Amino acid sequence: MLQKIKYHPFFIRLLNWEFWPIYISNIPVFFFWLIHAIRARDMFFFTTVNPAIATGGFFGEEKHKIYRLIPREYLPKTLFIPATCARGDIADRIRAAGMSYPLVCKPDIGERGMHVKVIDTPHALTQHAQKMSGGIIIQEYIDYPLELSVMCHRYPYSGRMGVTSICKKAFLTVTGDGQNTLAHLIDKNPRAILQKNTLAKRMDLQQVPDAGETVLLEGIGNHCRGTQFLNANDWITPGLETAILKVLSQMPGVYYGRFDLRTSSIDDLNAGRAFLIMEFNGVGSEPAHIYDPAYPVVNAYKDVWRHWRILYEISREQKAHGIASIHWRDGLESLRTYFLYKKKANLTYGL
Repeated sequence: MLQKIKYHPFFIRLLNWEFWPIYISNIPVFFFWLIHAIRARDMFFFTTVNPAIATGGFFGEEKHKIYRLIPREYLPKTLFIPATCARGDIADRIRAAGMSYPLVCKPDIGERGMHVKVIDTPHALTQHAQKMSGGIIIQEYIDYPLELSVMCHRYPYSGRMGVTSICKKAFLTVTGDGQNTLAHLIDKNPRAILQKNTLAKRMDLQQVPDAGETVLLEGIGNHCRGTQFLNANDWITPGLETAILKVLSQMPGVYYGRFDLRTSSIDDLNAGRAFLIMEFNGVGSEPAHIYDPAYPVVNAYKDVWRHWRILYEISREQKAHGIASIHWRDGLESLRTYFLYKKKANLTYGL
């Protein structure tokens, strides 16, 4: 009975808060927003924090516009494909841009790893792109071994700045024993069990890995796709802060957010070398270290509260210097448009 509970998806989600549905886990966050909105007398106060990004990066922002703000030296080769571009022409655009496979294909507007895929051939790229609505981002795959999410901020006028969260990502894998199938190995891994239906659509789960062979099940570093998020806040050092805040300070009109990056090693990142940025997420991003399975849920919500306080304080500085938030009517219309887009995208294609 205990084994059935341990490996049943319902109990895995129930007993591990990191897997709670977003509409449950975000209940306290709603009140964090409400308290600060009342203090600011502005329901969209957070949109002043990153005026260079639509809604401050809370929802509906276009990735290709954010990439323009990041210094080119920190980006892999990246190509924006407009929604109006014929999908059959994308492979030609890739060749003209001098990009090589593998490539990462993702929607220009998206979140939580929605519809992100690593592509190995022009044919696979065309097939995937034909299923996608809206603009597309094509990015060269970064093969650095260490993937991190680094949360940072800078106050626009008081000069305060810092790195407040580092999350190390451990990709979803199983280790073969030379006897059991992938399906059996997945059934003995609670994290992998939650991804089994998705994995079955793109892998042969009846294959038997060799003894000691590590099989990568998911190469996209998103929590909702099985990647384990680990608290790496002890890696916050003056050298790392200098490297990350150097990038943030070169992004005009951006004061708060999270870099998703890959680096050859933590030592190289501390030295400000050998790292590339895959994405920057604005005010809607979370300090991802809180999803570490060993991190207490009370501490997680304390950290989220701290970050909402930083948002409020930056917003207050901005408003004191004449930076206005978006009107509530415009904010609600943007939110409605975004939800319609998400619904259309989800109906058009799956992971």
